[in-house]
Amino acid sequence: MTAIYIIVAIVLIPLIVALFVSKDMNYEKSIYIKAPIDQVWKNVSSLSAMDKWSPWNERDPNMQRTLTGVDGTPGAKQSWKSDVKNVGEGSQTIINVEEPSLLETKLEFIKPFKSIADAYVKLSEDNEATTVTWGFKSQMPYPMNIMKLFMNFEKNMDKDFGAGLNILKSISESRD
Repeated sequence: MTAIYIIVAIVLIPLIVALFVSKDMNYEKSIYIKAPIDQVWKNVSSLSAMDKWSPWNERDPNMQRTLTGVDGTPGAKQSWKSDVKNVGEGSQTIINVEEPSLLETKLEFIKPFKSIADAYVKLSEDNEATTVTWGFKSQMPYPMNIMKLFMNFEKNMDKDFGAGLNILKSISESRD
């Protein structure tokens, strides 16, 4: 009988703890780019422009991509499929464009796990320079939200977002 109580406790305790862990997943990272806002906007204003600095494209150069709609406008959608575990499968759809300061998209991940996120790239001008903030808002489903207690999502995201923003900085400052 003691074994049954132990098994029940092993199952119930994490489920109970997960009830008190936030499901919210919000992350953003910013970078200062020494280029005018219009120059930077050219590199963030469409899905194909974002491909040039996406850190995930380097992980799978053979990734299958499909673009539908008019790129750079609401409704444009890029789907991807990759056999590389950390790239997976999903789509990104432009939902709002406010030139030259905001691009909002909806991310839908299918693999390695199903998830939906609202992503954005915000630009703000400071003289002849631009601050770019790249981020997303999402929710982890219960009881998977308990993983937030054991994994450092911010550290993992920081690496990828930092790499992408540094590529964007290099592209934007080269003014080609």
